[in-house]
Amino acid sequence: MIRSELVQKLCEDHPDLTLKEIERVVGAVFDAIIAQLQNGGRVELRGFGAFSTRGRDARKGRNPRTGEPVDVSAKRVPYFKPGKEMRERLNV
Repeated sequence: MIRSELVQKLCEDHPDLTLKEIERVVGAVFDAIIAQLQNGGRVELRGFGAFSTRGRDARKGRNPRTGEPVDVSAKRVPYFKPGKEMRERLNV
């Protein structure tokens, strides 16, 4: 499911809200999650899962086209750990 499909599903489930209102709510939720992760925090949604970041060290990579070594800098990457309820519902 992509973002527009999520917005459309929410519109069907909540006909009292306009498309623009739902888009603003979805955008606000995503923006809040991103802002918390940027600050080094963690976002936990009970029953769904937890978003956090993990650090990756600098390393030597290879250009797949030429095979030449390339320096890859250290960075933080997003990480999602599903909650217990989600895991149980997926494996029914």
